[in-house]
Amino acid sequence: MAIQVARVSIENIDTPEGIESVMTALKNITGVTAIELDPVSQTALVNYDDNDTTIHALTAAITMVDYVTQPFPIDAPQNPKYH
Repeated sequence: MAIQVARVSIENIDTPEGIESVMTALKNITGVTAIELDPVSQTALVNYDDNDTTIHALTAAITMVDYVTQPFPIDAPQNPKYH
């Protein structure tokens, strides 16, 4: 088991229904262990087991509920939130 952390952007996540749909989509992925959704910064911090799922599954789930996303590993320099 190798837990990974990914921060993904979620554009225009500004309604309770939208937040709930994204949370449900991510919770339904086998291997997701924790989710922190921040509507203010329009990002989600997702912990997942990379033996069970991938970053692509996370972004596909978010896209399936009609939100645009871009994955960024939390420590990647290309991450606009990287400090």
